[in-house]
Amino acid sequence: MLSGDVLDADVLRRELVRPGGLWRDVEVVERTGSTNADLAVRARAGAGAGEVLVTDFQFAGKGRLGRTWVAPQGTNISMSVLLRPDVAPARWSWLPLLAGLAVVEGVRRAAGEPAVLKWPNDVLVEERKLCGVLAERVETPAGPACVVGMGINAWLGADELPVPTATSLALLAQQRGTRAPSRNLVIATVLRAFELLHGHWQGSDDDAAFAASYLQRCSTIGRRVRVLLAGDVTVEGVAEAVDEGGRLVLRTATGRRTFGAGDVVHLRS
Repeated sequence: MLSGDVLDADVLRRELVRPGGLWRDVEVVERTGSTNADLAVRARAGAGAGEVLVTDFQFAGKGRLGRTWVAPQGTNISMSVLLRPDVAPARWSWLPLLAGLAVVEGVRRAAGEPAVLKWPNDVLVEERKLCGVLAERVETPAGPACVVGMGINAWLGADELPVPTATSLALLAQQRGTRAPSRNLVIATVLRAFELLHGHWQGSDDDAAFAASYLQRCSTIGRRVRVLLAGDVTVEGVAEAVDEGGRLVLRTATGRRTFGAGDVVHLRS
């Protein structure tokens, strides 16, 4: 593990919690199985929007298709947020994409790294994965909610990466002869960006504008890709666009196809 830092709930509350803002409270716990699972339980018990849960050690983190992973204590940013958007349910598909975009903007501002998006919401730096996002809809007595989890590799060493194609803020800083920003700074910067994006999105029904903003940070468009679907199904083609619903439009040998979910692999041209 590379040299890390200490998560501080008081610092995060001062940076994020304000009257009329999106974030109502920030809690930091030493360890938990899954911040997403914990916030889902709280949502079903009546918790309102704006709760943020951060942990120093997550031992059953959740990913797409039921994947799990464990990172050494103090090396990652593992956090989830609870949202109850007042928009049409069909638009909720934008939430994980907005989260990915917020991470990109936060990493660029806090760390100075040229982060980009791989559709739908993986954050890459120099083609290496830095962050994953998982959004889950939760049915509650007070109506549906959404829990969005973000896992950012912060202080992982090269031998601690989940896969060889990943990276961390500390490794990137080491390569450049600098020091990675504190996790508190990254969290605060990402969540301030999320709050701004969420406010614009909830206050407007012009999803074409959000698609345009997303495309400015998406490295998938224009590339030949392979989309991995459930049941070991794969589709190859050229990524042409992201539509107003946040779906990927792919030009394949048999015509255009649109995907609302899937793992994307960038292929060599």
